[in-house]
Amino acid sequence: MTDQPRVLVVGAAVVRDGRVLAARRTTPAAAAGRWEFPGGKVEPGEAPDAALVREVAEELGCTIEVTAWLSGAAPIGDTHELRVAVAVLVEGEPVPTEHDRVRWLPASALDDVDWLEPDRPFLAPLAEAMADAMAGMTGTRTGTRQP
Repeated sequence: MTDQPRVLVVGAAVVRDGRVLAARRTTPAAAAGRWEFPGGKVEPGEAPDAALVREVAEELGCTIEVTAWLSGAAPIGDTHELRVAVAVLVEGEPVPTEHDRVRWLPASALDDVDWLEPDRPFLAPLAEAMADAMAGMTGTRTGTRQP
């Protein structure tokens, strides 16, 4: 067995007015109806920030800017791993094309939707980062600029 590096999947915790954007999956069947941070796979040679901007534009038709990466990574099966960035909306409004619905959730309601398992570890750090931002703090909990 060879130790292949995991494929990096990036998700965007798009924050606006104290709320974060969640998107509801339609496929595959096992994920349909569950919620995630929008995003997708990083292509070979592509920077994670650029991949996230590209994926959100493809999936939601809007432009984001990555502001910080949350610490850690979550496995997706045996071959992929998810990392999540905090981002802001800079142009357009999210319109789902690969999801059937989007919602803006306040930090206090992050547990109100059925998140996909890989996204769950990022909810508590995201809520802390959102609380820091709302309090006007610079917040050291968000992690680093790059995954």
